[in-house]
Amino acid sequence: MAVVSSTKPGVRRERVRDTRTRSAPRRSRRRTERLVVDAVLLVVTVVFLVPLAWLVLASFNGTADLRVRVPHPFTLDNFHRVLNSDITYRPVLNGLILCGGATALCVVCAVLAAYPLSRYESRYKRPFLLSILFTTGLPITAVMVPVYAMFVQVNLIDTMYGTILFLGSSALPFAIWLTKNFMDGVPLVLEEAAWTDGATSLQTLRHVVVPLMWPGITVVTIFTFLSMWGNFFVPFFLLLSPDQLPASVSILNFFSSRGTVDYGQLAAFSTIYSAPVVVLYAVMSRVLGGSSALGGALKG
Repeated sequence: MAVVSSTKPGVRRERVRDTRTRSAPRRSRRRTERLVVDAVLLVVTVVFLVPLAWLVLASFNGTADLRVRVPHPFTLDNFHRVLNSDITYRPVLNGLILCGGATALCVVCAVLAAYPLSRYESRYKRPFLLSILFTTGLPITAVMVPVYAMFVQVNLIDTMYGTILFLGSSALPFAIWLTKNFMDGVPLVLEEAAWTDGATSLQTLRHVVVPLMWPGITVVTIFTFLSMWGNFFVPFFLLLSPDQLPASVSILNFFSSRGTVDYGQLAAFSTIYSAPVVVLYAVMSRVLGGSSALGGALKG
């Protein structure tokens, strides 16, 4: 049986016309909002890209200054002058030892500390987590004077292992907080299955929890290493010997006491100094992108 509409064709066309009339200003407003957002993002992109462009261009410029311009003359002398043991090789190696050792120490301790916080309930759990979060807001300048005095008393001043210990411990609170949040996403039922098979808590943590939260550990590792790699204040205070200073402190060699700066060599050194961070990010991103153990475990 056919259904006859009671709406006249003229009235229907008028309603369609009214709907289009009302939707036109809405589409115009959305287009304007999209243009404003795109303009803001473009400005932010330019703000980030201009310093990087100066860094790359100035490193190949024989007459580099603070202007962003095409290298003239194009030269590799800036890299030749900074690529030696005193300026680049030894400071970068010291930085890798300091930041790599402190990052490994921090991540291992963060995993061990986050496991009971994620899996066991206690009335002191929330105050402890809030205390950890509070310590992340303490400025490093507020604790360096007592830390320096303590290091002098225990003979840890001007030692690599003492600086590694302090760098790792100073980054530990935020690493614990991040690791605990990632560990909360691992289903407890998988650990219970391992316990049923006779695994201990440490075995479960090592063979079940850590492989499943590997993307989270990757994020914590990258964040911790980046925060340490650019740290100038701590090694400047705790390391006194020039042959132990990392690259984040030896960059002061490019600033003379008279205020003159060789911008070409500074840009070349900064480019080399940024390479380990880029390599770490690229490698860990591949590991992070290929980590689907948690999804496979949940499907199984």
